[in-house]
Amino acid sequence: MSTPSHTGGCLCGAVRYHTSARLREVVACHCSQCQKTHGNFAAYTAVESSDLVLDEDRGLSWYASSDKAARGFCRECGASLFWRPGFASYTAVAAGTLDQPTGLKLVRHIFTADKPDWYEIGDGLEQVAQSQYGNP
Repeated sequence: MSTPSHTGGCLCGAVRYHTSARLREVVACHCSQCQKTHGNFAAYTAVESSDLVLDEDRGLSWYASSDKAARGFCRECGASLFWRPGFASYTAVAAGTLDQPTGLKLVRHIFTADKPDWYEIGDGLEQVAQSQYGNP
């Protein structure tokens, strides 16, 4: 058995996962749902759902946040872990839940039209007003 290339989980350990697949680079989402879920913008990587292995899922719950997607969170500690669209075969993984080091880089910002007024995006990365899929 090969060693997983990426591992992660929630704050309390009631959800742990791994994947040996290559993760997408990190995208920062500034949509209003991510703001409400994370308390700020959210940074997500992604992997094919079939490549995401749950090692511990006793705390995992899914919330249908829209007719297009569901959000996975730990019902024990409240950590936001996943975003899964109903229209694609991938699961977005909250980058902050990955164990370090990840080797990933932030590459773009999406839903910048929804960004709150109390911060500016000044890192010079690509900014997209919505996303290629429309509203989350």
